[in-house]
Amino acid sequence: MIKILQVSKFYPPRIGGIERIVWQITENLNKDSGFKVEVLCCEKRGKVEIINNTKIYRAKILFNFWHLPISLKFFQFFRQLRNNYHIIDLHHPFPLADLALFLFPTKAKIAVHYHSDIVRQKILEIFIRPFIYHTLSKASKIFVSNPNLVKTSSILQKFSYKCVIVPFGVSLSKYQTPDFQKIQEIREKYGEFILFVGRLSYYKGVSYLIRAIKDLKVNLVIIGEGQEKNKLKQLAQKLGISHKVFFLPFQQEDDLINFYYACKFLVLPSIYRSEAFGIVLIEAMACKKPVISTELGTGTSWVNLNQKTGFVVKPKDVKALKEAIQLLLDQKFNKEMGREAFRRVQKEFTLEKMIEDTKKIYLGLLFSK
Repeated sequence: MIKILQVSKFYPPRIGGIERIVWQITENLNKDSGFKVEVLCCEKRGKVEIINNTKIYRAKILFNFWHLPISLKFFQFFRQLRNNYHIIDLHHPFPLADLALFLFPTKAKIAVHYHSDIVRQKILEIFIRPFIYHTLSKASKIFVSNPNLVKTSSILQKFSYKCVIVPFGVSLSKYQTPDFQKIQEIREKYGEFILFVGRLSYYKGVSYLIRAIKDLKVNLVIIGEGQEKNKLKQLAQKLGISHKVFFLPFQQEDDLINFYYACKFLVLPSIYRSEAFGIVLIEAMACKKPVISTELGTGTSWVNLNQKTGFVVKPKDVKALKEAIQLLLDQKFNKEMGREAFRRVQKEFTLEKMIEDTKKIYLGLLFSK
């Protein structure tokens, strides 16, 4: 049995793209008798618990510094656990894990899931870069979700020989049985609408989307929570379009799938490289919906193929975004690109493919020097 420790900033029930990937890997590998996966993460209230046969070490957070949880218990856990596994998989960016690996070397093989560059905390990144380089130099393999990130990341370029492309995936079967009655109810309530799904953070660029629909005959449903929510509501009010911009909290998976089916298409207008992949893109595409994303040099323009599965526009470009929305409101364009989007998910972005590729790479680590 291969014992693996996933090391991540957070873990569900915390909501986020990285948390979801860690959860998917953990839950699915633990269904295989050949693997035993445990998790080390941070949480406001520290505890050790077992959920769905997965042991989770939640280190208590003392305080947050530049959105980074600071936890002495995390170092205690890492020091205690580090030699109990065949593989330790660190999910980057998480400077606490880089520092722990530097302070407490391990006999385990190191893997890294490199989710994105550090974008906002540039000053912090200067200080922690040596520890990031140390982690990547120790890693036998670096998982990257898309080839664009390897090409455009100054850090990954130095370790490209270690990088393996394993795209994120969705379980297609979950997306094939929507509730048509609820879909109709959603359409009756919100009219003809386009959809945004995600945390309302600085890098998501939702303000540009709100501006883009100002003069268009279409509504906007925004599903998510975050620090920018009140500012976005105020913007919609200032533009005089509060009546057609709807703010909803995060939805349960089944309900979210119904929203994907009910919408015209999904827009992900992110403006910074913090958006390294865009899982919501493949979720919408799995529902045969085209998508609009932005060119960030990351996975958002690799997942979504411009003029094939949707449109890719420049970030912060309200005019380009508006034009792309207008094109996708055309029914013929919409249907053709929606079908192509679904075919791309079938080929590249299934959860089964992601898990099988991950297993093969983990197995290969055990026999690498």
